[in-house]
Amino acid sequence: MGGIELVADVAGLRVETPGGDPILEDVTLGLRRGAVLGLVGESGSGKTTTGLALLGYTQGGATITSGEIRLDGKGVPATSDRAMRKRRGRDITYVPQNPGRALNPSLRIGQAVSEMLRAHGDADAAPGSVAGALASVGLPASDEFQRRYPHQLSGGQQQRVCIAVSVVCEPPIVVLDEPTTGLDVVTQARIIDELIRLRSEHQISMIYISHDLAVVAQVADRIAVMYAGRVIEEGPAQKILRAPRHPYTRGLLASVPDHLRPRVLEPMAGVSAAVGERPQGCAFAPRCPLCVDECKRAVPELTPIGEDHWSRCRRAELVTAPVLAPLALEHRQGITSQEVLTVSHLRAEHRGRGHSVVAARDISFAVARGECVGLVGESGSGKTTIARAVAGLHPPTAGEIRLHDKPLAPNARSRTREERRSVQMVFQNPGDALNPRHTVRDAIARPARLLRRLGGTEADTEVERLLELVRLPQRVAGRYPSELSGGERQRIGIARALASEPELIICDEVTSALDVSVQAAVLKLLGDLKDELGLSLLFITHDLGVVATIADSLLVLERGDVCEQGSVQSVFDSPQHPYTQGLMAAAPSITAVLEQRDDLQGGASTEPRVAAGRPPSRASGQAT
Repeated sequence: MGGIELVADVAGLRVETPGGDPILEDVTLGLRRGAVLGLVGESGSGKTTTGLALLGYTQGGATITSGEIRLDGKGVPATSDRAMRKRRGRDITYVPQNPGRALNPSLRIGQAVSEMLRAHGDADAAPGSVAGALASVGLPASDEFQRRYPHQLSGGQQQRVCIAVSVVCEPPIVVLDEPTTGLDVVTQARIIDELIRLRSEHQISMIYISHDLAVVAQVADRIAVMYAGRVIEEGPAQKILRAPRHPYTRGLLASVPDHLRPRVLEPMAGVSAAVGERPQGCAFAPRCPLCVDECKRAVPELTPIGEDHWSRCRRAELVTAPVLAPLALEHRQGITSQEVLTVSHLRAEHRGRGHSVVAARDISFAVARGECVGLVGESGSGKTTIARAVAGLHPPTAGEIRLHDKPLAPNARSRTREERRSVQMVFQNPGDALNPRHTVRDAIARPARLLRRLGGTEADTEVERLLELVRLPQRVAGRYPSELSGGERQRIGIARALASEPELIICDEVTSALDVSVQAAVLKLLGDLKDELGLSLLFITHDLGVVATIADSLLVLERGDVCEQGSVQSVFDSPQHPYTQGLMAAAPSITAVLEQRDDLQGGASTEPRVAAGRPPSRASGQAT
């Protein structure tokens, strides 16, 4: 990178566990002044560890054992905590993934920002500095807002406060760790807009950590792909997205859903190598379709394969961009005219002391056998409340829910065993939904015994069948949830729901916390089960790419009301309601980003857009 000014330069970074196993190995990265470097990869690839190491931090007793970090031209050993301590806050700051845990619950918002100023900036911080920092991220600067506590803010507002705290001292470098994961598409789009504007106005350089290439594509100039603690590919975003030169990067791109171009996803084989279990040669070799014997003997070097483009693959020239078959939405198989679930004029409220909030009003829809109905909308639109009402976990205040034309009791405890067997739910967080003291075998066998009255031997046989059905090896039956990955736990949640032989499964944001590669595998599994078993699905999500991949029909919810309803194809091809149009415009799309970059290179547009339909003026500072 000769001749290019780097505001951050990392060389030979290595981080080890207390037992000496490497978490990061030979990580070398450069961040250009005023640019955004996207750091992508699956969970366990080392993204967050790399981001924290830039500030001299580690987690879980890990230790930085070697490497050098240069920040704004000044080099310090990565192993020196004292040297790095002086740089945090002023030269480099960190925006965490979970703002609710990062913000001190006992500090008011204004205090949180002013404390950062006093610690690293102006000891006599003026109120105007705090107000200016909040205004810079699109938050109210009023005294009333500054006196609020974190729990009085929405998730998106909390994340903006974290960004305001990080940029108030105007550091040249900001590390953002999954800043929009778990947020709805509209809130996510607003935060990305603010980040791009901050970058343009203050020339802040950013390292944007994410597992979602569709999000990274919107903001990054360059992308570095990590796998098993190493950088396996790095280059300009345009080249990485259009012409990947590592099989893992190609696998990530083949796993990303896109609501503008619905397509059949290609899940990657196998699972990522865990710390302490990495093979001798290329860590991706066990999952790689291009693997040869040489790949298993030694770790490939990160070598140049073109102008400013690097790959850690011996067969990089054979890697091609994924060409995915379009999803034929009009030819869904397995759907019959038999209605399994009918919801009529449903109204649900959340009641407190002396007041109530209407979460859903006058909701009507039906789910046929073999059909997947999607519920989409922003946070607070009523999606989960409707799902819980159908499951019998939130009694509605009006309306009717019928299973095969028979009314369902509003409370699950009042429903018959057969009714509870027929309607099952898979929750968003499988780690919280599974009992940590029960083995996988116990978790799956329990509903089979209680709801189908299977004996011990029959239940064990059913566990084996269901593990095979959800594509998990039999050896996981004796493991506990803590011994499984997030994707494996989610598959266990699906297997547990299938154990009762249900007719309808309610999926509440079941892929929102998963890596895109694991998400693709879970979506393919649900689609196969739907087609093979005639299973009906009620699928709740804020991700339009996901719903375009799995759903047949769609309800768009706005503050508890259905604003648009119809087949997925008709709604996505021609959205009629302004709210639906806004959701589609805000949703991340690799297709939209690549088309935008092509327009810019061809001179068809003078101002970039972040995504199709988004206001161009908000992204005017984006470099491409």
